[in-house]
Amino acid sequence: MSLFDIFLIVMAVLALFVFIALYFFEAGYGYLFNPKFGFPVPNRIGWVLMESPVFIAMTVLWALSDQTWEPAPLALFLIFQTHYFQRSFIFPMLIRGNSKMPFGIVAMGMVFNTLNALMQGGWIFYIAPQTNYYADWFSKPYFYIGAAVFLFGFVVNLQSDAIIRNLRKPGDTKHYIPRGGMFRYVSSANYFGEFTEWVGFAIASWSWSGVVFAWWTFANLAPRANSLYKRYEKEFGEEFTSLKRKRIIPFIY
Repeated sequence: MSLFDIFLIVMAVLALFVFIALYFFEAGYGYLFNPKFGFPVPNRIGWVLMESPVFIAMTVLWALSDQTWEPAPLALFLIFQTHYFQRSFIFPMLIRGNSKMPFGIVAMGMVFNTLNALMQGGWIFYIAPQTNYYADWFSKPYFYIGAAVFLFGFVVNLQSDAIIRNLRKPGDTKHYIPRGGMFRYVSSANYFGEFTEWVGFAIASWSWSGVVFAWWTFANLAPRANSLYKRYEKEFGEEFTSLKRKRIIPFIY
């Protein structure tokens, strides 16, 4: 068993612990903000600090590899970076209001995102090429299926973020139930979109590193979607429960 395989196993096991822990301890940011997770950081700065390490680290791994301009690794690199460029540099600039997030959440996000860059970039640029893994890559159906699933999730994520962002008018501090798009089916449509993205990436990369990342995404977002669901239930009562939405996976959970 290689060192990289051990790394993936450790990351998968850690995701399991995170999944269980988050059902007992809410990740205190956004609607669930909790100052016990550290001193507050403006949301825009927090998101850039939290998400940009993976974009930067992935770029460095790509630039230093012998696979820089190989078509298949480059295609996977561009799919991955499409999400993180938007999340690191565009999404924070679109945030309205003056909300804050705890620095502890920012720091944990920075650590995970750096490790994830090592997972994905390590596989795509350094491990897979040694086994001629990318031979005839563009003749493989899973690349196209995965890219399509990723694109669907990416669009859902952008649309859902836009719906949430436009719930309030300037100066309004009330909470509202998001409606429209995939919010017809789940209370956390933005999380559904993000999870779908990384399921698509796992299929497109056809790798265990992609699978571990998709699992990490679910382990992090599913408990949070459950916490948000309960918060909506408590705040809006029958107005929310009558919508009969699931939490993060339409018709399932």
